[in-house]
Amino acid sequence: MLDDVPAAANPAVALTPPLGLPALDKERLLPIANVARLMKRALPENAKIAKEAKECVSEFISFVTSEAAERCAMEKRKTVSGEDILAALESLGFDNYNRCLKVYLQKYRENTKADRLPLREEEERVVM
Repeated sequence: MLDDVPAAANPAVALTPPLGLPALDKERLLPIANVARLMKRALPENAKIAKEAKECVSEFISFVTSEAAERCAMEKRKTVSGEDILAALESLGFDNYNRCLKVYLQKYRENTKADRLPLREEEERVVM
């Protein structure tokens, strides 16, 4: 039944690695409990999440992260940044999410920077 659906509309096909490449190892996937916790935060309190949905999200995260890690490896870097994730999403065809994710990343960095500033000032006072 899913074979009749075009690959772009069929997430199972879209996340399947090309022929000749190994499938994602279960070890590389995020623990389902952690994925479920993240999903529950974004959904209404009474929402139910199917096990297959949790597994799919875990595989999607690994899929995007491995693409970003490949980019870092090609550039001889060891740390995956937010920009690497955005570039991976774009290269995988999810570029329609980039605008809102760039705004989110910018706001996230502003908030975390503001949270860290008072700590640094305190540390400087202690050192002096």
